[in-house]
Amino acid sequence: MKKILLLILFCATCAVNAQHSIARQWNDVLLDAIRVDYARPTVHARNLYHSSVLMYDAWALFDDTAQTVFLGQTYGGYNCRFNGIVQPTAIDQARQEVMSYALFRLLAHRFATSPGANETLSNIESLFLSLGYDPQFTSTDYSSGSYAALGNYLGNEMIRFGEQDGANETFEYGNQLYQPTNPPLVLAEYQDITNIDPNHWQPLSFDLFIDQSGNSVPVSIPDFLGPEWGAVVPFALNEADMQIKNNGFDSHLYFNTQEPPQIENSIGNGIDDPYKWNFTLVAAWSAHLDPEDDTEIDISPASLGNVDIDTYPTTFEAYKNFYNLTDGGDTGQGHDLNPHTNQPYSPQFVKRSDYTRVLAEFWADGPDSETPPGHWFTILNYVSDHPLVDKKIKGEGPTLNNLEWDVKCYLALGGAMHDSAIATWGIKGYFDYVRPISAIRYMSGKGQSSDPSLPSFDPQGIPLIPDLIELIKEDDPLAGTMGEFVGEIKIKAWRGPDFINNPISDVAGVGWILGTHWWPYQRGTFVTPPFAGYVSGHSTFSRAAAEVMTQLTGDAFFPGGMGTFDIKANQFLVFENGPSEDFTLQWATYRDASDQTSLSRIWGGIHPPIDDIPGRLIGEQIGKQAFAKAELLFGNPTSAEENEANTIPFPIPFEQEINLATDLQGPCTVLLFNMKGELAHTENIDFNISYKINPPGLSSGIYILTIKNSEGAIVHKQKVIRR
Repeated sequence: MKKILLLILFCATCAVNAQHSIARQWNDVLLDAIRVDYARPTVHARNLYHSSVLMYDAWALFDDTAQTVFLGQTYGGYNCRFNGIVQPTAIDQARQEVMSYALFRLLAHRFATSPGANETLSNIESLFLSLGYDPQFTSTDYSSGSYAALGNYLGNEMIRFGEQDGANETFEYGNQLYQPTNPPLVLAEYQDITNIDPNHWQPLSFDLFIDQSGNSVPVSIPDFLGPEWGAVVPFALNEADMQIKNNGFDSHLYFNTQEPPQIENSIGNGIDDPYKWNFTLVAAWSAHLDPEDDTEIDISPASLGNVDIDTYPTTFEAYKNFYNLTDGGDTGQGHDLNPHTNQPYSPQFVKRSDYTRVLAEFWADGPDSETPPGHWFTILNYVSDHPLVDKKIKGEGPTLNNLEWDVKCYLALGGAMHDSAIATWGIKGYFDYVRPISAIRYMSGKGQSSDPSLPSFDPQGIPLIPDLIELIKEDDPLAGTMGEFVGEIKIKAWRGPDFINNPISDVAGVGWILGTHWWPYQRGTFVTPPFAGYVSGHSTFSRAAAEVMTQLTGDAFFPGGMGTFDIKANQFLVFENGPSEDFTLQWATYRDASDQTSLSRIWGGIHPPIDDIPGRLIGEQIGKQAFAKAELLFGNPTSAEENEANTIPFPIPFEQEINLATDLQGPCTVLLFNMKGELAHTENIDFNISYKINPPGLSSGIYILTIKNSEGAIVHKQKVIRR
């Protein structure tokens, strides 16, 4: 049911174009392939990006101003040689032929061992044959002017590139050096886990593990997915920003993030410990998932959204003010007017429990997921299909035809999703941070940390909150037949998969449960994604996508001022029956949708706030970097240079020498990176002796000059232009 709903995402309110571009058709096939493959957001962000590169290069090859990403370039140390091909008389036909042969080869290779391979390979071949192409034509010799051969060559080159880009595709993307700190949590048993390290990720042990795409995985203890993914070749991430840190293996980190809070030994008032506050909030929000609770909230853009990034918290006190510990939600106050209609948004009051449960499943994408990167591609496709969208990059210049619009949008969004996976999973692997299921059960097993005069006090226990987290008393129904649970922790929360026999008709509801029995709002055969929490991939992917879509369209708002998705009563939820009534998810802006994604992961029991905000902030930067890089490739250097100048404000044109006018002293390393992020020149210099370098052999263009001190820290960065 969820797959069908997602396939018609938003279409109830828009007139879908009957004629899609060839790029869109291949993207639809890819999204279907992802839906029946293993749920691997890193892998599929890469698949979406690499496919987008092939689409874009097949188009850009025959454009007078655009630059290819891969074909004819040295990319990530791989030289994709190209000797040129005769200019076609029918350009669109040539583009379609190159693109289709390239995508046919790449996708057939990437999904050959997918659990849904039969369906996927059939879909790939069906589209290919419908276009009149021959699967048996495998030549890569394009010297005769064959565009089919060029497509085969381009697809095969991407396959070879993927064998050495750091993803370890040859060995099914497996881990090479990472080892978990903690033993597995055996989900069939409510075991005592008070001996684990509560600051680190804990694997989960299943009788049957079914991943988020609904595939039965033939392992009982899923490995950490992608802890070494930071080493994968990116799109627009800057090599000058990358640091390699070792925490048992080399982690490639592109963003400086503080260590997430480690558990403290409280002497009382445990809620003052940032670690305990973060995970206690997740437990408290779990009480909002009860359909018997009649609390209603306005979920329209009149009341939700419109959170300024400048108000995102960066201190513990700010976090406590940003998130509502007991009632849920953030500081967003909504929008006064729809700027496209100049009218107020109409309120929409629904049960909070219906809203929160739907959010947890909608943004997780349920068991038929195209994963978060793919989900944002479906949203992009909805926007592209909307009759009110004007297909102009940044809302400026000429209106683009469907093919040019699609390949440019896919490249920018695909690059942002790929870079988000690289940056996020590099951080996940390095910090190896705990998930709520382990943290909440651990603290509950220890006891309470609020009052030393009460029973079960422990410096690492969970804080008490009246009517949400309490001690079990002798007359409590949870006390046990022999009073064995008296003095232990109980939490008012979603009661978990133990209370669901038939998800089509059953509802677990909310009630008092043992704290050591706490569950995220997820299926019992999935529970929590198999990788560390910090930072949130959903927050990073979604914020990066929101920034890309804002810049692509030149409008922060969805077409017409609002995006919508209709929810049907007792049809949408997969984990249990529900929701109890019909309603419509609504977002004014792409950023509002992104922020809602982040909150959904807290209500779903997957992330605490500390995982969320750093992901949003990183995603903001990634989205802007990806769009700036894409725009430069599109062949609009003026706008791209202006974008770059927003962060690097002092361009210095040079012919031979560069005069490094800085206040630095002593020995430093000077690095020049081209706009692809490739290192073009490096030189050691002692600023006590000279302030000039003379980089030989540089072609004309824009470079990023970076200076690192003797300790390897970046101390200066600016743009320089080689005339």
